[in-house]
Amino acid sequence: LELPLYKLGKRLFGNPRIVGIQSSCHVHEVQNDLDMLLLSQWEDRASQGLLKYDVTACETKIIPGSYGFIAQLNAERHLKKQLIEFQAKQVLQPFDPLKFNFTKVGQDELLFSIKMSEDESCELIHKASVHNDDNLIIINIRPTEYGHVLLVPRAFCCLPQMIDINSLELAIEMAAAVNNCFFRIGYNSLGAFATVNHLHFQAYYLANPLPVEVARTQCIPGDWQKSGLKIFEFVDYPVKGLLFEVGQNLQEMTEVVATFCCSLQIKNMAFNLLISDCGSRIFVFPQCFADRHTRHMIEDDFLQTKVNPAVWEIGGHIVFNRNLDYDQATEQFVRDLLAVASLNHEDFEEVKCLLTGIAEKICC
Repeated sequence: LELPLYKLGKRLFGNPRIVGIQSSCHVHEVQNDLDMLLLSQWEDRASQGLLKYDVTACETKIIPGSYGFIAQLNAERHLKKQLIEFQAKQVLQPFDPLKFNFTKVGQDELLFSIKMSEDESCELIHKASVHNDDNLIIINIRPTEYGHVLLVPRAFCCLPQMIDINSLELAIEMAAAVNNCFFRIGYNSLGAFATVNHLHFQAYYLANPLPVEVARTQCIPGDWQKSGLKIFEFVDYPVKGLLFEVGQNLQEMTEVVATFCCSLQIKNMAFNLLISDCGSRIFVFPQCFADRHTRHMIEDDFLQTKVNPAVWEIGGHIVFNRNLDYDQATEQFVRDLLAVASLNHEDFEEVKCLLTGIAEKICC
């Protein structure tokens, strides 16, 4: 098997002290190689009819209100979506080769592979052999948005859906290398609406800002600020969450976020993670929607929409499968729906305490 290979230069993690990368994130008049490769490969597979539906034809609107929630009408995605084949009660579960995983997709769904370069230079190799430890980019045949792909680290090693510092570094490097503010990368843990127990991130392009990206925040003070790392919590967003902004040391921020996520996994706490602004901002949302669902604590009005608050939905991009729900969607309804996924005040304060202890140990 041969695919295009993109080597990511060690521009970010090769140098432990960097200037914040947020200012470099923009929409290119001329695309860079990785941005162009991703979209050209996605367009090629779309033109071959691999997608289950034309996501660009789905009706989309901004729901009136202060949050700017984005609503999409897409009945096909729900009808043809992969069924969840594991128990949502356990965030960490062993990989099961008998269940669906990304080694079972068709070869035509594989777009290209990425790997870290030995130096700071990026390189596109148009045809290279695929090895077991390669990181694959796979088209999502049931896309939420334009350019929707999956990043599967070390795909043929068959790792379970469990984030670690190496996979998070890879996702951040990819976001930085694409260098397009329309491009976001997301992660859903088991119990937070990952549908496949095989380590993967999601990524897509969205022209509008996600509501969570412009939501009001307040800084969580701590000695980690001396190293430039900034940690925020949301002031009035329906789901309690945390925002990390890179200072002068991207490696340090990545270590804090990865260690925090690993701690959530060990504590069996489901979460969603969003990488935006070309890797300079990371959002983490511990959540409990699935847990409340199993305990019959969610109103039927919310369940009947079949909206599962995974990373894109938590970010404010809501996919409805029924015309009625889409037409009648209000800001208050979406806010109340997302709030069901949020931790209560006491549990979130415990999570913040866990995080601050991790940040102080790593940064101070």
